Amino acid sequence: MEGTVPDDVPVVLSAEGHHGPVVHDLNEAARSAGVRRGARVVDMRALCPALQAVPASPRGDAAALTRLMFWARRWGPHSATDGADGLVVDTTGTAHLFGGEAALLSDIEARFAGAGVTARVALAPTWGAAWGLARFGPARAVSHDPADLYPLPIAALRLSEETLLLLRRLGLRRVGDLAAIPRLPLMRRFGRAPAWDNPLTRLDQAMGRLAEPIGAPEPPPDFVAQARLAEPVMDPTNWLPGLVQDLVAQMARQDRGCRRLCLSVFRVDGRRRDVRVATAAPSREADHLLRLFQGRLDGLDPGFGFDLIRLAAEATEPLATAQVGLDGNADTALHLSRLIDRLVSRFGADAVSRPLPFESHLPERSQTRADALRDDPPPAPRPDRPLRLFDPPEEVRVLYAVPEGPPALFVWRRQRIAVTRHAGPERIAPEWWRDSPGTRLRDYFRIEDATGRRLWLYREGLAGDGRGGMPRWFVHGVFA
Repeated sequence: MEGTVPDDVPVVLSAEGHHGPVVHDLNEAARSAGVRRGARVVDMRALCPALQAVPASPRGDAAALTRLMFWARRWGPHSATDGADGLVVDTTGTAHLFGGEAALLSDIEARFAGAGVTARVALAPTWGAAWGLARFGPARAVSHDPADLYPLPIAALRLSEETLLLLRRLGLRRVGDLAAIPRLPLMRRFGRAPAWDNPLTRLDQAMGRLAEPIGAPEPPPDFVAQARLAEPVMDPTNWLPGLVQDLVAQMARQDRGCRRLCLSVFRVDGRRRDVRVATAAPSREADHLLRLFQGRLDGLDPGFGFDLIRLAAEATEPLATAQVGLDGNADTALHLSRLIDRLVSRFGADAVSRPLPFESHLPERSQTRADALRDDPPPAPRPDRPLRLFDPPEEVRVLYAVPEGPPALFVWRRQRIAVTRHAGPERIAPEWWRDSPGTRLRDYFRIEDATGRRLWLYREGLAGDGRGGMPRWFVHGVFA
């Protein structure tokens, strides 16, 4: 419920129904006054004259709940939305970080209250047990035995209103009543019901006899380092070096290197901000990883301050310890990957690309551009191809040509070039599945002039091929 409304004022969120506004949600004061979800607002006002109705915004509520779901990962690596009004967090192995289970629930309540939200919290071995205890148990419940659900009403099993009505007509009003009767009659009656509305399935999930994993929107990070702050701060920069060192030490113990890092800052008002950086190759060099965040934290809006800073390695790869060569030089490929990382961090991933091989006979189509951070192998250089290609190829004027061979003398860039050596031809036919029917073939030659300069040129077409006039000549590249 909204923190700006006093707790003792009954308030409901109203949505349009078939016969006028109905109760979409309500606060604890309205629930204590007998207001029911789904009932008409006018009927509930007759029951509770002090009732206040506020129009509901399901889309805005869903967005706020999703935002709180990510913020709630301060208490565990897995979290997900639970219906339209709840959150579920997997806190397995994290309670000791907060001083125990009771202290963990106290911290959850306090931080939600600081964000302006009143929350009912429960800690239980299963998702179903926690759901029932949070909604039908005490305001703060800690349970280690799913059988603690037995005294609660049958609605604590997350069933539809139709199924609940049928169970009440059968005399099953509490969870313990359902657990005490033989299963065979219920299996005959509810055998075709969907799993989410089957009383036996829901009971088995709550008791831990049937697994119910949390479908978190994001996978848990491989390695995490975090700093919990006693007082909110406005800038996380001073804590970042220590977090990077901690994360690097964790990865080094398992011979891993990160490909993607996420820095998450948790605001005291229930919002979370993420800053992600990526690397072209696995890395666990602290100075390099720290440099990737330079200039990326200036745009963070601290609000009333950050009280939790977390650095997570979202994607990692094996990275064994590398030994420096006897000459003391490092790997050249490593320097290139670090340069790519800094360029992407400064200018964005869209501004930096790398060549990748592409299946095509034509040289200008044999490569494509892709994300610089992809780990695809680069195209292998061919000794008979120049590293530098002209786009488009530059046409030359042939003064004297050898029949079926290269031009003996031609003009290129206002220079008269005499061919002293040549190799070829290498014929490349048009790609009939891509090119138009009138496209001419090419004969490529590698030539060298008197100064030692080597060019890659081709003749487009043959005399009398029926696809145009006289052949044309083009310089397509320069050898190093």
